[in-house]
Amino acid sequence: MDSYKIIYDDEIKVGMTGDFSKRVTKADVESFAEVTGDYNPMHMDDEFAAQTQFHGRIAHGMISAGMISACLGTKMPGPGAIYLGQSLKFNAPVHFDDVLVVRVEVTKIDQKKHFKLVTLSTVVTNQDGQVVTDGEAQIMPAQRK
Repeated sequence: MDSYKIIYDDEIKVGMTGDFSKRVTKADVESFAEVTGDYNPMHMDDEFAAQTQFHGRIAHGMISAGMISACLGTKMPGPGAIYLGQSLKFNAPVHFDDVLVVRVEVTKIDQKKHFKLVTLSTVVTNQDGQVVTDGEAQIMPAQRK
């Protein structure tokens, strides 16, 4: 088994942060459409998208949301975390070859009877520092055996 960096429920603290980045490619958008069935021409048809306010194809907003999931599951708090909920606001389009950076920060920890409920702010920016997606996530961090 691989060794993973895990922040367990007894270690997580308000103020802790994590980040994840990735370039969004045309192939990513096409793969996302294939997996989800979302073939909206805004994302898939150059001719159609050229006639819109964005003047070309843009990535599905849920790709940036998926990157939040990647950050939570691999960086903060990492493997074993259970993603319970997410509010999202899509603020700006993501274009092919944009480099997105996800930053999550623990803002609240509630002790429940058998687990901790952790709230994190979630912000996705592009290479220009523009916020493309933001919101708030709730997770249950991994527990030690």
